[in-house]
Amino acid sequence: MPRVKRGVNAKKKRKKVLKAAKGFRAGKSKLYRVATEAVDRANAYAFGDRKRKKREIRSLWIARINAAARMNDITYSRLVNGLLKANVELDRKALADLAVHDPAGFSKIVTVAKTSLAA
Repeated sequence: MPRVKRGVNAKKKRKKVLKAAKGFRAGKSKLYRVATEAVDRANAYAFGDRKRKKREIRSLWIARINAAARMNDITYSRLVNGLLKANVELDRKALADLAVHDPAGFSKIVTVAKTSLAA
């Protein structure tokens, strides 16, 4: 079997890892073995935090909608239930944006939800 010379590829691989570890403290940015562990851990956290960010943003929308709903004498859960019964297909992102930037429009949506709950 012919001999495989890996010098270029191995160096490329190590440079890629050390470039990703740039800015890490102490040996984590200088030593290859330590840097690979640090980069792997950082990538794992980055993946998980991208998912966590979506959860946090959604909970922020819900908090904003709930605050605006309570100003209109209704709770968040009753508002969402009323909108579901009224077949209003606004997602939480749009509702939260309305609650912050257009309180009058949000209060109209709340009245729609209240009437569907009463009926």
